[in-house]
Amino acid sequence: MDEKITEKKSRKLKVIDIVYIGISAALIAVCSWISIPLTVPISLQTMGICLVAGIFGMKKGTAATLVYILLGAIGVPVFSGFTGGMSIILGSTGGYIIGFIFTALIVGFVSDKYKGKMIPLVLSMVAGILVCYAFGTAWFALVYAKGGNSVTLSAILGWCVIPFLLPDAVKIALAALLTNRLRRFVK
Repeated sequence: MDEKITEKKSRKLKVIDIVYIGISAALIAVCSWISIPLTVPISLQTMGICLVAGIFGMKKGTAATLVYILLGAIGVPVFSGFTGGMSIILGSTGGYIIGFIFTALIVGFVSDKYKGKMIPLVLSMVAGILVCYAFGTAWFALVYAKGGNSVTLSAILGWCVIPFLLPDAVKIALAALLTNRLRRFVK
């Protein structure tokens, strides 16, 4: 009898995990659609990924990020600017999309290990965004050079990283605060 109850609870947890992952992927998509028009448009994608990984941890946060990316890859317009498809992933910003996976892994791992501790959470979000920058900037340089263009690393950093440093710092602060407030409501 106890075995059946345990099995039922186990199945129920799996269902709730799937629900959390689906809702989280949808949240990341909504965050990607929100764009703040500055000199360079700023979306809230990275904030959504940091928030989801911070709240749900490494497994569910990374799974939600993968679902989000797979939806975009098959053409569902979940990426920034209501875009989707492999052309976006293979285009100049595709490295950032791949970098989202590593951001979720880093933030989720630290969130699982240091539950509720603000400084490790913020540092993990900074590290995750820096890894995302590294993937995205390297990919951008490859795609840009493939087009027969030549450009310096400082120019690429000026296009792909520097304009986003301050907005990403604000997004990290918001994601960390929201994570600490919302995490206690998640089982």
